[in-house]
Amino acid sequence: MLLKSKYNVVILITVLLIFFSIVLSIINYVVSLNTAQNQLKEQALPLSLDNIYTDIQKGIIEPYLVSSMMANDTFVQDWLVNEEINDKKIIRYLEAIKNKYDMFNTFLVSDTTKNYYTQNGFIEKIDENNEENKWYFNFKNIQNKHEINLDFNEHLSNNMIMFINYKIFDKDYHFLGATGVAIKISYIGDLLQSFRLKHKFIVTFFNKDGKVILSERQINSKTSLDEYQILKNYKDLILSKKTNTIEYNSKNGDKHILNTKYIPELDLYLTIEANLNDFTKDVHNIFYLNLILSIFVTFIISILVFLIIKNYSKKLEYLLVFDALTDIPNRRDFEEKLKNHILLKRRKDIQLSLIFLDVDDFKSINDKLGHQKGDLVLKRVASILESGIRQTDLIARWGGEEFIIALIDSSLENSKIICENLRKSIEQDIQLEEICSYNVTASFGLTMIQELETKESALLRVDEAMYLSKNSGKNRITIL
Repeated sequence: MLLKSKYNVVILITVLLIFFSIVLSIINYVVSLNTAQNQLKEQALPLSLDNIYTDIQKGIIEPYLVSSMMANDTFVQDWLVNEEINDKKIIRYLEAIKNKYDMFNTFLVSDTTKNYYTQNGFIEKIDENNEENKWYFNFKNIQNKHEINLDFNEHLSNNMIMFINYKIFDKDYHFLGATGVAIKISYIGDLLQSFRLKHKFIVTFFNKDGKVILSERQINSKTSLDEYQILKNYKDLILSKKTNTIEYNSKNGDKHILNTKYIPELDLYLTIEANLNDFTKDVHNIFYLNLILSIFVTFIISILVFLIIKNYSKKLEYLLVFDALTDIPNRRDFEEKLKNHILLKRRKDIQLSLIFLDVDDFKSINDKLGHQKGDLVLKRVASILESGIRQTDLIARWGGEEFIIALIDSSLENSKIICENLRKSIEQDIQLEEICSYNVTASFGLTMIQELETKESALLRVDEAMYLSKNSGKNRITIL
């Protein structure tokens, strides 16, 4: 009945620990989830928005500024007014700009002659009736001085190209033509893809009409904000010149956070969208890990309680590892640990040495002074040995009056010094002298464990070295 009651206590403790572990894990999960969401909204997203804007300045705004510089260059203006007949000058100019700023293409269109030039020379004479040339006449008629245009031009590349167009005026503000630079859209795609892979953000650019100007085409086929089933409801906020934060849930239940920013240099609206799940995966994983660990720890504690109730496991465990007389590890524990260190030596090439010693004339101590005195001698010798080595070294009572030590990461010279210090410490120990009324000594064997050597061969060699010391007069060290 008492035993059954004890088992019930163990079961009750286990259930309570599991319950509290789950509750604490859930509380920690909710707090961590809210913290991750707040950090995303208040820190990560705004900071990344600024970082992305900086990258955009480097990748997109720089070409925009180059285009503006070309349009305001007095050389270009004077050439269009006075020297267009000499097209070599403008070709060299366009080529120099392309090479200096590493652009895909630079171009200029004269409104007077309708000639279209690039760094490669004269391309064509544009015609309002030509569908491919309508971009110029549309651009000429808009109020803005500049625009970004995605287009396909067979004269430049088989790929989609982003043109940054800029109007050219003379000093009296008469329209002279258009100039600008072109960037391969694949470069923009790579730029946006890097934002997604690096920051886990989806980046999209809209114009004031809600048309998608730039996006990562591999994951977004939409051409207008109106095609977004949920975001179209926030059109006024997205196309606002104020920075806004929008939160919404997708059809599959995922929570999304979207930040907006107006870029006046491009007259475009930048949106950066984050799926909260991408930023809370670690929180989910930690929750499950904590839950598993909590349950695991609970069961460990329950097992320990159960073992304590059994009342003998602790002592049994102790006897499996330690020598009952000397309180140092026993032979079984030593051999197991030595085996692991030998395996580690093969991987990391550390130095290992073995010291094997036997108390001299111990049988005489037992016979003349009694086994009680002999036990005191063994305890004292074990204490001397344990205090004379490092905590990282191994020590054990091998059996009877024999002890063994493994010096971890110790050279032969260092091992000799340690071995000699131990020998002197035993010989000169006052407590041992008081127990036996004479100086107690020990014979030592020392060896280094060789590369790829087995535990058994090293133990045989150090045992042989110790017996050589015995046979050579005792109280000495033999190295093999």
